Amino acid sequence: MSDNKIYKTTTKDIGVSVEPFYLDKESVPDENHYVWGYQVQIENYGNKTVQLQRRHWIITDGNGQKHEVEGEGVVGEQPILEPGEAYEYTSGAPLCTSSGFMVGSYKMQVTDGIQFDVEIPAFSLDVPTANRQVH
Repeated sequence: MSDNKIYKTTTKDIGVSVEPFYLDKESVPDENHYVWGYQVQIENYGNKTVQLQRRHWIITDGNGQKHEVEGEGVVGEQPILEPGEAYEYTSGAPLCTSSGFMVGSYKMQVTDGIQFDVEIPAFSLDVPTANRQVH
């Protein structure tokens, strides 16, 4: 996966980095079924303990069709991050086109009850062999 681009952003002392990768074995281009995985790392650079409460994704395919995904936690968990800790998970997304992009946010909660949104950087989903387009 080292050839893949890593997208990073930091919001309110919470760093998020995403590394997308194309899943060739799970994709069926002849049936317009393309699948990507993405590895996310969330780091707490602050001095307060936080918990990831919710996620919100906007997934846009190469035709401009948007699909929104919202829900509690990530991969069935609501991780708690102490100051200096990191949490990593891998998930995936299918598209009906050979390119697209994703962007989103996490709803975090500090132990004192204050909630805030953390930006997930926009990242591109492109089949490695496809003609690349600027999104």
